[in-house]
Amino acid sequence: MSPTIHREGPFRFFFFSNEGGEPPHVHIQAGSGEAKAWINPPAFASHAGIPAKDLGRILSIIQTHQTEFMEAWDEYFR
Repeated sequence: MSPTIHREGPFRFFFFSNEGGEPPHVHIQAGSGEAKAWINPPAFASHAGIPAKDLGRILSIIQTHQTEFMEAWDEYFR
């Protein structure tokens, strides 16, 4: 199961249900590309297939919604 926690433009932000043992992070899907990013501070753990021009936008979205994403992480994994 991978619950979606946010959608913005072409980006879907979600969790994988079996990753609660890692630091808080989100997975991002954009078209055929995917990324994994830490929530606090926003930074990429990995990314593939997402155009460079979109990477900064994704980090900005995470920063804007950081509190919401952390609350969703805490609710889902703790």
